[in-house]
Amino acid sequence: VQLQASGGGLVQAGGSLRLSCAASGRTFSRYAMGWFRQAPGKEREFVVAITWSGGSTYASDSVKGRFTISRDNAKTTVYLQMNSLEPEDTAVYFCAADSRRRSYAGTVSGVYDYWGQGTQVTVSS
Repeated sequence: VQLQASGGGLVQAGGSLRLSCAASGRTFSRYAMGWFRQAPGKEREFVVAITWSGGSTYASDSVKGRFTISRDNAKTTVYLQMNSLEPEDTAVYFCAADSRRRSYAGTVSGVYDYWGQGTQVTVSS
């Protein structure tokens, strides 16, 4: 599975961005998907995740109510809609896939076995 993240950029605080993660392969619909981010000098942290069915989503407390994850299995793409962006959201954002078809979507990086290359999001104050 190859993951290609896109949609990052520079935005002012309070603005919005939508990230996309396009996946190769016909088994995308079986994968739970997650977004993680890593700011300079910090560890990679969980942002949001969605189960393979799309029936459940998870979000970290820092983005809950502002960020939304969704997926389009026909397009083998997962999206991260980011609203009310804050300078603290500045980071490289990575999408990840968990191929084990769990009943949940993981919130720790260790459960994901495929990773995209990352896309930079910069929020100016």
